[in-house]
Amino acid sequence: MKKTYVTRMPDKAGAFLVAGRIIARQGGNIVRVNYNKAVDLHTLFIEVSADQKQHEKIAEELSECGYLADKVGESQILMIVLTLPDVSGAVMPVLEVLNSHQVNISYISSQENGTGFQYFKMGLFIENTSEIRALIADISRICEIKILDYEVTDRLLDGTVFYVTFANEMRKILGLNQEETNEVLVQANRMMQLLDEQKKSPLKTFDYIRRFATLVVERRGDAFKAQVSTLRLNDKLTLFSIEPPCRSNTYVIQSEDELLFVDCGFACYRKEMTSLFKELFPGYSTMRKSAFITHGDMDHVGILSEFDVVYMSGGSYDNFALEVAEKNDFREQNPLHEPYCKLSRIISGYKPPALEKCIVVGRREKFSKEEEILAPIGSHFFGGRRFDFFEGKGGHVVGDTVIVCHELKLIFSGDIYVNIKGFSAEQKEFNALAPFLMTGVDTDPKLAKEAREYLLEKYKGYTICPGHGAVKKPEL
Repeated sequence: MKKTYVTRMPDKAGAFLVAGRIIARQGGNIVRVNYNKAVDLHTLFIEVSADQKQHEKIAEELSECGYLADKVGESQILMIVLTLPDVSGAVMPVLEVLNSHQVNISYISSQENGTGFQYFKMGLFIENTSEIRALIADISRICEIKILDYEVTDRLLDGTVFYVTFANEMRKILGLNQEETNEVLVQANRMMQLLDEQKKSPLKTFDYIRRFATLVVERRGDAFKAQVSTLRLNDKLTLFSIEPPCRSNTYVIQSEDELLFVDCGFACYRKEMTSLFKELFPGYSTMRKSAFITHGDMDHVGILSEFDVVYMSGGSYDNFALEVAEKNDFREQNPLHEPYCKLSRIISGYKPPALEKCIVVGRREKFSKEEEILAPIGSHFFGGRRFDFFEGKGGHVVGDTVIVCHELKLIFSGDIYVNIKGFSAEQKEFNALAPFLMTGVDTDPKLAKEAREYLLEKYKGYTICPGHGAVKKPEL
């Protein structure tokens, strides 16, 4: 084990030799020394590697010769590297933090490298290791910090280093700025605490978050391979089903030079999705584009700004109004779901839609019959066909909506029904993450189950377009 001795030595030749002989005599190994005569004439930091009994003997002999005023407890040197912009005064906020924690710098080195950043290597003398957690947390809010070398003297220190390492990984995976990195760390910690209370592994939690971010990023650009299928609805209407590797389906009904979208996936895939739209629909840029949404979860509404007008339930509109007002939306008002949702905002780059584009088809009235599992709230026509909107009780999330065209025997279920059996291998891998990280995807599982069973029974013989998974065609 390592321990740092803060020695007070006389300013004369051979003073360090005395200390060195004591340490060597007891079998200790000096691994780091720091002394700055300009700062303090008498103080010398000596970090020694030895076992517990050897340290006891070393401390005893250093005290006997007057080199130790008090026995050193859990003090140690913490070696760190800070990434700071190569501008005047960039290191000052860090120095202020060190000063506020009364931490002494035993070593510092930095040099220009032509990158626009400087890497400050510091050795920090920590007299009280219980302060390390707060110290690192304060520094990590200012800049990227890496821990190079430390001796674990308590569980908190080891945990703090783990958090910092995780934050740096997420920063690199997602290309985050400092503020976003801090928010990821905060929400990851909150999620871990919630899952820890349910006896779920903290390490598994962070691994799932890391996988979530990695899967989203790795499927951008050329790696974005969406499954596309078509279904001829009548002589004028064609349904396109787009299943991306990550998160919800997007449906498009084409009627000559007009397009109707139902849901639209993650915001981070806007470039890939619009490229696909242009490939599928020549003249896409000049076509009128409207959209229906089944609910306000951000994996279903990421690129709503792409469309001219968006039709929705009153509950979904209220959800967006909360987001625009920078308040917790309905999903985030559930403590179990909030950390995952806030992480998803950062990972997917989600921004709420402009409210002026949002048209409320209708609302589920508070006095709706209790037995009305899916209450009718209004209709909208497209391509000469009527689409009826039915708002649920909020089992999946407030505002969850089923959209039905009886003439075409077609239903868009959103996440009230997902076709798990129709998942691709990639979809299975990704869709396993949210239920774990959110402890379940439904706000009220009982109501959600009730709505799903009702939908499958009432609309037998209909083609169901689920929120996730392949289109479910009626059984023959």
